[in-house]
Amino acid sequence: QVQLVESGGGSVQAGGSLRLSCAASGSNCMGWFRQAPGKEREGVASINTRTYSTVYADSVKGRFTISRDNAKNTLYLQMSSLKPEDTAMYYCAADFFSFRCGLGLSDYNRWGQGTQVTVSS
Repeated sequence: QVQLVESGGGSVQAGGSLRLSCAASGSNCMGWFRQAPGKEREGVASINTRTYSTVYADSVKGRFTISRDNAKNTLYLQMSSLKPEDTAMYYCAADFFSFRCGLGLSDYNRWGQGTQVTVSS
């Protein structure tokens, strides 16, 4: 069974940057989700691994960039201008059966264990 492994989380001050990585192969779509304490998991960004088309949540547009290196089978999330409200556990997700490539939880069928991102003010 394909496993997704995230890395790159950590602590940063507001305005700073972090890059998350996720190793996985063979998917049609990949996405990043996040879950803050006491809140529901929400979609942050997604990418079609064939066309490289992307979708972003309004809250991260212009600050986050999702990308995929198919040669390295690695998904990235470059996060800039980080805000305290970006603090959450970030999860990598993959869809192997469709090309919806949306930001809904049900669009994905494989999940990583998560990596913590903490942004201090």
